[in-house]
Amino acid sequence: MADSGPGSKIYIHELIDIIGANRAKYFQHMTANWSPIGQRERDQLCFGVWGTVGSTGRWPEVVNMWELDGWEGLAANFDLELSSPTLQDPALADWWKEAAALRRGGFDRILVPAAWSPTIADLTGRGVRGAVYAHELVTVAPGRADDVLQLLEGMGRALIEALGLTLVGAYRVAMMSDTEAIVIWAIPDWATWVAFERAHEAGGALRPWHDALVTLDARVHRILLVDAPLAPMRTGRQPAESDRVPLSEIG
Repeated sequence: MADSGPGSKIYIHELIDIIGANRAKYFQHMTANWSPIGQRERDQLCFGVWGTVGSTGRWPEVVNMWELDGWEGLAANFDLELSSPTLQDPALADWWKEAAALRRGGFDRILVPAAWSPTIADLTGRGVRGAVYAHELVTVAPGRADDVLQLLEGMGRALIEALGLTLVGAYRVAMMSDTEAIVIWAIPDWATWVAFERAHEAGGALRPWHDALVTLDARVHRILLVDAPLAPMRTGRQPAESDRVPLSEIG
């Protein structure tokens, strides 16, 4: 896939409900078993596959993100998937059957990146990686999602990155009146996460950012994520067919 730079991409963001103790198998099924197909047949890159830290959100849950070349790339992806009467690519029937045994459903969003939001090629090229990631869903009044991103660019990003975090992505959620934004941060270690959380408290370094969001009547729901073993920011590359092993071997 040609990387035409930040702001030119579209992302599929998926929250996946995992059945029982199958999260490790699902990690493998999405990265090694699916992503090489998506890269080859759909120009779809794996941006991230993470497990939600259950004490901060739903559990057991997996968060997937896929990077495509703009709306046209997303439409081509949909056309390939939905041209069959089954609304699934017939060539992937066996893959879908295996996936169905690992998950019960989920909830997807389409994300439009801010012009300055990095691509996965940029992130892996710079060696960005988190021991843990902060995933923030910001809810605002209709039409104000871009206001959140502008405020983040002009004020919040510098304050947060001064604490040792790195921006992974900043997006408005499409197809819903601009009421949601999603921001993801890479955190190098747990001590930095502790400092980040404490910085939101009264008198902390991030209190001005907190107060600025309050003026927008923004509601922030932050959860923590951890990379899947074959996630690009963990390995520095896209998942490959050579990563495949039988799911029965995954603990």
